[in-house]
Amino acid sequence: MSGPVRFGLWYDFRNPAPSKCSFEDLYAEYLKQIAWSETLGFQSVWLTEHHFVEDGYTPSPLVLAAAIGEVTRNMQIGTNLMLLPLADPVRLAEDAASLSILTRGRFDLGVGLGYREVEFDYFKRDLKHRPSLMEEGVDIIRQAWSGKPVNLQGKRFTVKNLPVRPVPKVVPKILMGGMSEPAIARAARFGDGFLATGGIGIDLYIKALEAQGKPRSAGAIYAGHWGIISKDPEAEARKVAPYALYQTNAYVSWGAFGPPEQVPLFPNGEAALRDGLYEVWDGPAAVKELVKLLREYPEIRDVHFWAQLPGEPIEQGNARIEYLATEVLPKVRAAIQ
Repeated sequence: MSGPVRFGLWYDFRNPAPSKCSFEDLYAEYLKQIAWSETLGFQSVWLTEHHFVEDGYTPSPLVLAAAIGEVTRNMQIGTNLMLLPLADPVRLAEDAASLSILTRGRFDLGVGLGYREVEFDYFKRDLKHRPSLMEEGVDIIRQAWSGKPVNLQGKRFTVKNLPVRPVPKVVPKILMGGMSEPAIARAARFGDGFLATGGIGIDLYIKALEAQGKPRSAGAIYAGHWGIISKDPEAEARKVAPYALYQTNAYVSWGAFGPPEQVPLFPNGEAALRDGLYEVWDGPAAVKELVKLLREYPEIRDVHFWAQLPGEPIEQGNARIEYLATEVLPKVRAAIQ
């Protein structure tokens, strides 16, 4: 291994109908859960972004990141991921710098291209321009954190001699996600690391590093894992099936895995758990599979699991979190030392 691997939790703060829980209570419960999970040994927390979703899918992850920074002491906070082509990169650089300062260097900025047309339409961006919006955006953000004035004459942005303050003492990493080969190659070329979802693209990322003349050791992978880990995986699968179906079919219908007219919805929760990105394991299976993953890919720096599926009772997420912390992660850490 190239160094200690962090283990963390992943959140989207969704609250689908019919829900008896207000967003005020849901946010408070999740913040309490995050603070508690840190005491159990979790080392990172990750947030994701979408807009105009009926269930309130996190539209403002940086606001939530600041709140998380206040209720935690050592956890690394990251985004997996934010939609950089929709953002003003200077404003995003300012907000991320402020987060790094507030958290004393505990924030990393993960970004991706996005794919939902409704988001691009409202924010007046063209889906065809995503690659240049991404690359110019990363360039601007890095310049903004350099302490020097930002200058760029690009296809999408023109910035002339613009001083951007404050400059954080600890510059956040810029991590890049994606599931297509060009997006993964871009992460290998421009990113400080690759945000992998459900294991998709890890091998392509390593090949892209090698194609660019970079050693594997230069890579860094931050793995969003879809593991559902419980002492009784069959019983847990029955509990989470409706929430897994909701989560997966929403992504399918938005086009996350390809054109929605070409990717069928899952017919039921059992199919979503069996054929989607999820891995349903008990503790011994989870230890075996996670150790295998980390030994095969020493580039992995962080593995984070969905803390809660959309609409799932907080008690179910809490039980899995505690089981992971007490029965799985100590054994994984011991095995890979």
